[in-house]
Amino acid sequence: MQRKGMLLERPWSRFWPKYADAGFEVTPRPLYEFLTARAAKSPGKTCIRYQGATLTYGEVEDWASRFAGALHSLGLQKGDRVALFMPNIPQFVMSYFGILEAGGIVVPCSPIYKARELEYQLKDSGASFLVAANDVVRGNDLYASVEASRDEVEVKVITASVTDFLPSMKRRLAGSAAVKNVERKNTTRFKDLVRKHPRVERPAEVEPSSDVAVLQYTGGTTGIAKGAMLTHANLYSNAAVLSRWLPLSETDVCLGVLPLFHIYGMTAVMNATLCSGATMVLLPRFEVEAVMDAIEHEKVTTFCGVPTMYIAVINDPNVSKFKLGTVKGCISGGAALPGVVRKSFKEVTGGTLVEGYGLSESSPVTHCNPLGEGAVVKDGSIGIPIPLTDARIVDMDDPSKVLSQGEAGELAVKGPQVMKGYWNRGEETAQVLRDGWLLTGDIAKMDEDGYFYIVDRKKDMINVSGLKVYPREVEEWLFTHPAVKEAAVVGAPDDYRGEAVHAYIVLKPGEILTEQEVISFCRSGLASYKAPKKVFFVDQLPKSLIGKVLRRTLREQAAKPAT
Repeated sequence: MQRKGMLLERPWSRFWPKYADAGFEVTPRPLYEFLTARAAKSPGKTCIRYQGATLTYGEVEDWASRFAGALHSLGLQKGDRVALFMPNIPQFVMSYFGILEAGGIVVPCSPIYKARELEYQLKDSGASFLVAANDVVRGNDLYASVEASRDEVEVKVITASVTDFLPSMKRRLAGSAAVKNVERKNTTRFKDLVRKHPRVERPAEVEPSSDVAVLQYTGGTTGIAKGAMLTHANLYSNAAVLSRWLPLSETDVCLGVLPLFHIYGMTAVMNATLCSGATMVLLPRFEVEAVMDAIEHEKVTTFCGVPTMYIAVINDPNVSKFKLGTVKGCISGGAALPGVVRKSFKEVTGGTLVEGYGLSESSPVTHCNPLGEGAVVKDGSIGIPIPLTDARIVDMDDPSKVLSQGEAGELAVKGPQVMKGYWNRGEETAQVLRDGWLLTGDIAKMDEDGYFYIVDRKKDMINVSGLKVYPREVEEWLFTHPAVKEAAVVGAPDDYRGEAVHAYIVLKPGEILTEQEVISFCRSGLASYKAPKKVFFVDQLPKSLIGKVLRRTLREQAAKPAT
């Protein structure tokens, strides 16, 4: 049992005795070695399965190395930023590791960002290059935000198509499937560029512990998007530990439906898979029957996702028609995992589903329930700190004060996965990094067995299916509407998404708006998941004596069952 001010000694060692006895450690290496080392060892091993196409480790690494050479020929210098704006397609993996081999820094961008969101991230990071999908899929122009931002940012654009690596028959049929590969002005095609350049002579020399590999944008605790500087060592160590926690081997097949631009998908799907030499099955988007079909036909063994994905699987009326018995281990993150979902998923697939926890600033995983025979899984808990990671509960007003077991306070973590800091934001870095400890902004407690529980949040951030929504950003967009006088946005419990965005609006005198008009307006300037699910028109917002909106009151109101 933990005494006041002390940490429970290595709770993970009970589940990893062989590593505990041997003194488990990870020696950080350049992140690109996940691919280069595996390609050298097993070049013919399948790395990616994509819509029926097969790409080996040797082939993927060759594309990455040639892309690194192409970037050098275009003038990329060590430390230059290269943004990625595309769904889960092979070029994301190739570009990601090619950028790292060239010595660049990856800037992942959500492919559903609107123009102004993309502009901000490109400008803030100072990206010199952008690799973007150029297709129109089912009427949705994946390139629209890039096109709309070209006049606002100076960046060299390289385009990639979702059809580039499809089997020849599927590529010919893409048009009839409502996928249109569009030629874009003032751009270079990824395939054309890479094919005419030789492999880079040698990967860039990097110092794993200090050189940044990825700028992962997050709102942190302020709601203003900031680039978390994740070093090669941060990402390498987290993926290496996670690949052993699952555990993964060369015989595993990992489902890649989590978006790779998101830190969870990047580490738990892409990097952990390549670290172990397993095979990754890429799906550009989540569609429940496509996921179940992939599990059956590709014999998927590991499926990392968010609760909404597992909920969709267990509730699908056709789930019994699919053979899902190859699934053995899954980690759920991004939002709380209901115990009934965990148990139902076990009944449907036979696989073990556990909850984990992390954040962009920690690459991201810090906690997870253990998997494997004899492991203790606790519903409602994010689990125990993963190997090499320390965690403690500290006073919310005085982070130097460590609280006792059972007391609720702010969760602080420390380990090799904790970021270097925020890009060009020293003051905000100092607010969350204290003597090597990362203040997560989440309120938690620890039980007598060393398991942690998130009980509340210090942030106002709203968590929609694992995607973060910052109230301030939505409110600022609402305020641009000529009919809106005041607006406040909060999160409300949602059985499917974890949380849903609720907006409370005070209209200007004489103005009239409908709920659907507000939702449509938000979708015109924000990614769709940031748009309110419900809109309430009120005469006034609850405020303190100094005029501050009382979000807690609105959250309590939003949490009440509909009558």
